[in-house]
Amino acid sequence: MLSVVGCKQDFLETQPSSEFSETTVWSDPALAETFLNQIYFRLDEPLTVGRMKANLVDEAHYRGNAASFNFNNSLITQDDIPGWGNQSRYRSWADVYKSIRYCNIFFNKIAEVPESDALVDGKTVKDRMTGEAHFLRAYLYFNLNSVYGGVPILTDVYELDGDFNVARNTFKETVEFIVSDLDQAAALLPNVNSGNNKGRATKGAALALKARVLLYAASDLYNTPVFSNYANPELIGYTDGNRSTRWQAAKDAAKAVIDLGAYRLYKAIPAQTDSIAQNLTEVILSNYTEEDIFVKFFTTPMAQNFGLYSAPNGYHGWGTNAPIAELVDDFEMADGTKFDWNNPAEAAEPYKNREPRFYATILYNEAPWRVRPDDVKGLDPLNKVQTGISQRWNSTTNSMVEVYGVDTRKSTIEDWNGSYTGYYVRKYMDPTVEPLFVKQSLTWRFIRYAEVLLNYAEACIELNQDEEARTYINQVRTRAGLPGLTESGSALRARYRNERRIELAFEDHRFFDVRRWVIGPDAYKPIHVAKALYKLNADKSTALRPTVTHDPFEKHAWIDKAYFLPILRDEMSKNPLLIQNPGY
Repeated sequence: MLSVVGCKQDFLETQPSSEFSETTVWSDPALAETFLNQIYFRLDEPLTVGRMKANLVDEAHYRGNAASFNFNNSLITQDDIPGWGNQSRYRSWADVYKSIRYCNIFFNKIAEVPESDALVDGKTVKDRMTGEAHFLRAYLYFNLNSVYGGVPILTDVYELDGDFNVARNTFKETVEFIVSDLDQAAALLPNVNSGNNKGRATKGAALALKARVLLYAASDLYNTPVFSNYANPELIGYTDGNRSTRWQAAKDAAKAVIDLGAYRLYKAIPAQTDSIAQNLTEVILSNYTEEDIFVKFFTTPMAQNFGLYSAPNGYHGWGTNAPIAELVDDFEMADGTKFDWNNPAEAAEPYKNREPRFYATILYNEAPWRVRPDDVKGLDPLNKVQTGISQRWNSTTNSMVEVYGVDTRKSTIEDWNGSYTGYYVRKYMDPTVEPLFVKQSLTWRFIRYAEVLLNYAEACIELNQDEEARTYINQVRTRAGLPGLTESGSALRARYRNERRIELAFEDHRFFDVRRWVIGPDAYKPIHVAKALYKLNADKSTALRPTVTHDPFEKHAWIDKAYFLPILRDEMSKNPLLIQNPGY
């Protein structure tokens, strides 16, 4: 051993076989591309962590409730943002800036990557990768901008001995930087990616993200005096300029995506023989459709936990992202009218004749779903969700007993799991896998074309272009099997906002929409849950149909400070130039 070590004096400096040196990475385009891949991997999506931001807004309830309960009561401080880490993978201030640092490293090193004139999808590898880095950095800064307002814009790579004291840029400067990155990305990215590049950013993805950024920037939160006493309003919104110009920019950006002609709604005109609910389910469960603009693909080994965390407990799931009654009530009837508990027929059978998106999104009592696991089949031979309670007469004890369905909190399968709300999410649930044993591998949609159409319509509404707005909203409604809207003015705005709530439910939009529309008090109210009771009849038989009610359940309350998140105290301590958001 001594002679071997003596002859190989660089033994301790040998590069591990599982690692690449910095020089090696930037001398090989394939390795440089792998460096970018880690940034894609770190983009926030809920399928991996298994919990959605739906639990932090008026969409869903998380049964592991303490942190999300505190968040939903605005109990947020600069020492703790309860639930945010669990529901938002890689979205903390530190994590996002870590990813931004990777983008900046890429920009510092890309010049070292060997040049090649070879074109793939019409672009050189170097141009495409540079465009992707601009897109990714813009996406990451938008993540920060959407919850903090203006943030420090960093384009240098800071080392341990660097000066980390950097002030926040204004809201306007942050938006302009993001848009500039996206414009550069759009110029460098291909129109489409083929082969193994499918799923990487494209020109359409850059333009669609730009449309979302500008739509948010034109919204109420950043253009009205929500915090009139805040000493630094420039950090959380615009302090000058013409708001209609901002709405026009948002409209133009969305139209640029539409005019590409590269995307269309999946099964935009349903066939007469189609199950529209099945069409809508396929939008989410398909690996890829013509509607997808920017997505994240998964393989089973990538540990996608959403199926296990969200399935009913009668399927050995955890019921983590359980829809609340307020969301269920906002799904329309099949004829496009609003569901009404004061309508006796609708109240008697609240799950009958609802719009197709209801059946593609919500698992409710007696909803048909997948075959039960072997140990549950005897309790549910019909394969229908059981969130109800049956009152039955016990002739032995001469008394009434209550029998709880296998998907209730008092299930004989798992009485510690299960939804409190009487509902489970169906959207993004793969019915072909056993969630206890097999990980899902569904595609996550960061951006799909339906959102672009709705973004365009919203900008039209705010520009008083109601007819044009209806045209684009009604494209989405036609695909959903619903009649077109005819309203104008404030009534159209209200219908549009509900349309967006339903079409994009459980896609991580509602959290941000509530804030940018400044409707916190309307969204964070005491919530209701479903009770489905098969009552005992006078003849001591059990009713065949349940009586369903939406009962009060849990207090939620709003404080305006929650329109923005706080910069945590440890970040403030590291950088004395940072200014805290209002209310913290």
